[in-house]
Amino acid sequence: MADGYRLVIRDHGGPEAIMREDARFADPGPGELLIETEAVGLNFIDVYYRIGLYPAQLPITLGSESAGTVVAVGEGVDGFARGERVGCAQGDGAYATHRVIKATQAVRLPEAVSAEMAAATMLKGFTACYLAEDIIPLEAGQIALVHSAAGGVGSLLVPWLRDKGVIVVAHAGTADKAASVDADHALSCRFQDLPQALLEATGGRRADVVYDGVGQASWTASLACLRKRGLMVSFGNASGPVPPVALTDLMRAGSLMVIRPTMADYIGTPAELAHTAERLFDRIARGVVKPVIGQRYALADAAEAHRALEARQTTGSTVLIP
Repeated sequence: MADGYRLVIRDHGGPEAIMREDARFADPGPGELLIETEAVGLNFIDVYYRIGLYPAQLPITLGSESAGTVVAVGEGVDGFARGERVGCAQGDGAYATHRVIKATQAVRLPEAVSAEMAAATMLKGFTACYLAEDIIPLEAGQIALVHSAAGGVGSLLVPWLRDKGVIVVAHAGTADKAASVDADHALSCRFQDLPQALLEATGGRRADVVYDGVGQASWTASLACLRKRGLMVSFGNASGPVPPVALTDLMRAGSLMVIRPTMADYIGTPAELAHTAERLFDRIARGVVKPVIGQRYALADAAEAHRALEARQTTGSTVLIP
């Protein structure tokens, strides 16, 4: 048992809907770990759950991404012990001083990765990992177009790909954002101008793969940027869902391939999760991926952090500290 508090949503609404409640956290059950939280990652999906855009049974404790120390181990758990530092980026209940998680969803943190770094990068970093490593075996010299390259996932995916020797064309919404990205070519043009701008940047070569988390607004331009038999990786819909696709359009555009992946299918087993975390933490330790924590808030001030996030007043990642 452990005493602490959690932040609970009992009714959907604005940041003021986040309520602090004292809590006694039970000992972990079979297959579970009780974690004392050191840092919580703030993600926009937390806002979606708070306002009710994503369905969840009320009351809920927000947050999926946190890191801390194991304080109790449930029956039947192998591979984790009290005192070890772990992270978790699945489930809910992260906005709390303590958290009971499934041991199969925990990853051990190496010495080079602090709890704050893990909480700030696991969700985005795991996504960058499966995009760069598990979908297509990109080789040095191939071309990748990355949309929203200055954003959360893009800012990790670009250096990850460049470390593999991939030629990265980064696209961002503004010239300032594009200039902040360390890519082979950085563009900030309109979507309709992007195919021609890419050809000019690469000496007439189209992309082998496009990583598109924008969705509806960028779909047509992304397809036009691909070489024959190129791969479109549509992993998000920030501008709205992609409209229905006619397979004959992909045929006419050059036998294009499309995949719509989700992270859960790439970390679905403990072995897959551990392998993904190992690759992310390796790149953090080597300085390939550099977590940027732009701001820290006390966990009790999570409502203020939500207001800043929704007002676009944050930079990099935001962590909440109990």
